[in-house]
Amino acid sequence: MSGNHKKSKQGLCSTLKYALVLNADFYENAHNTEHNRRLALTIVILAAVSHAIGTGVILLINRASILILMVGLLIDAIAVVAGYYFWTLTIWKIGQWLKPIDPTYGDLLSPIGFAYAPQVLNFLTLIPLLGRPIELILAVWSLLAVIIAVRQGLDISTRRAMFICLVGWPLIQIAIGSVQILQQELVRLSS
Repeated sequence: MSGNHKKSKQGLCSTLKYALVLNADFYENAHNTEHNRRLALTIVILAAVSHAIGTGVILLINRASILILMVGLLIDAIAVVAGYYFWTLTIWKIGQWLKPIDPTYGDLLSPIGFAYAPQVLNFLTLIPLLGRPIELILAVWSLLAVIIAVRQGLDISTRRAMFICLVGWPLIQIAIGSVQILQQELVRLSS
């Protein structure tokens, strides 16, 4: 078994480490196996939970009712997971258009799920005065990871990978911002 294949078969901590350091070999060898699909989905769920923790604390600081808190957490977590599937679909469709012989949608779920690794640190956005800058750094870090994952997964140039990823990224950022505005409005209306 090659060293790169072993990397793709390791556990959650090793997977997070390789994904966070943007290891191109790791992303190239993120084969579509049941193990890797579970690991990728676990990372996306951890990212959703981390984002929800930040949101939950902010809602508590704003004295949201328990119902608003629960609805806000649910919306937040669903938005992160739905964003993952939507961004992967966008990347796959544009990749198909640019290069007809490419992986399937399912083949892209693992490497793009691994690219969500920086979002696992989203709970750090609770640091006063640094929350928004940290959120932006994590978003750009994830974007870079997705670009590497797409470049390796579709076997295309970095320029094409950037184009493909940048089409869906603003939509994801707008959706996240919209969810945050919705949560603020729910708190305001419940006050």
